[in-house]
Amino acid sequence: MQKTIDPAQSDAKPSTATALPILFALSLAHLLNDMMQSLVPAIYPIIKDAHGLSFGQIGLITFTFQLTASLFQPAVGHFTDRKPQPYSLAAGMGFTLIGLVILGMAASYETLLIGAALVGTGSAIFHPEATRVARMASGGRQGFAQAIFQLGGQGGGAIGPVLAAFIVVPNGQASVAWFALAAVMAMLVLSYVGRWYAERVPQIIAQKSAPKGNQPDAASRGVLFAVFILIVLMFSKSAYTASFTSYYTFFLIDKFNVSIKTAQLMLFLYLVAGAVGVLVGGPLGDKIGRRQIIWFSILGALPFSLALPYADFFWTGVLTVIVSFIMSSAFAAILVFAMELLPGRVGLIGGLFYGLVFGLGAVSAAVLGVVADQTGIAAVFQWCALLPVIGLLTWLLPDIRQNS
Repeated sequence: MQKTIDPAQSDAKPSTATALPILFALSLAHLLNDMMQSLVPAIYPIIKDAHGLSFGQIGLITFTFQLTASLFQPAVGHFTDRKPQPYSLAAGMGFTLIGLVILGMAASYETLLIGAALVGTGSAIFHPEATRVARMASGGRQGFAQAIFQLGGQGGGAIGPVLAAFIVVPNGQASVAWFALAAVMAMLVLSYVGRWYAERVPQIIAQKSAPKGNQPDAASRGVLFAVFILIVLMFSKSAYTASFTSYYTFFLIDKFNVSIKTAQLMLFLYLVAGAVGVLVGGPLGDKIGRRQIIWFSILGALPFSLALPYADFFWTGVLTVIVSFIMSSAFAAILVFAMELLPGRVGLIGGLFYGLVFGLGAVSAAVLGVVADQTGIAAVFQWCALLPVIGLLTWLLPDIRQNS
């Protein structure tokens, strides 16, 4: 199956220039959003002891947190594909704000679940429209734009555990509510983005009514099958990532008897390496092809992921950085690949890949929690080391040639 798609004929660029201020604003908002989200898994060691939780209950918090986004994001994306909502970006942060306050004040397990669900809802509203705006602001440099946008998310995810180590750990669960100030800042940034977006809504509507040109048929079985393969590939990445964000600190504490702060800093290294991988992989996909980057990202990590569970503390850190860098390099490529297969469905694609796929990662986290309770935390990483094998499905993807 081979197709040639011209990205210029899609909704990738209402104007020819790359709107860098908008991309950087989106990246900052993504940093703040994912920093707040990353506080949820980062405080697991604290709330596990404070509330007497099992690994299964920790997994259920992750499941609730990400499944909220999984259920809502594709629906939000599908709706905004039809009716753009520029100011929903800022409004969605209100859910995150409330969720953080509840998490900081929660006195019961049920309240923790509610707080996690609200933070997930904020993510569900943010990602589909932010993905669309990043594509609009790309000026045709789609991989670059998605990499800049995703860099903020990766950076926020990396900062969260560090802030948890230096703020939440010494000050306790209540200090989580302090981060509601970050939600206020994100709302201000996204109000600026929303005004820029609102000015271009007439262009979006005009593009939807214009002749579609040489674009793939969204109803084609081949196109839908290729999107399904991309979802499976992203699932393998998100499931592996879920094992780290939820259980890596426990793995380090259990195997090497390190402190919580040291474990959080190791998680920070993993997340920073992922941010660098995203930044490198996005523009590289624009130049050499998205399929090639996906091959490298998924299968290139396999030998290192297989060795990681058996390494000593030093080499665990080294292998963690390598695996994170390689696996994250494909994120922008997979996302843009899907957008080129289904042009005009940017919100839906953003919702599916940020929502559905990470929701499936949440299901994995819940399952892994049960595995950890039954067989030990080390078994989680031994099983997850095999996930990159799923990357062999890349062979089934069409060869989409990017036109310059």
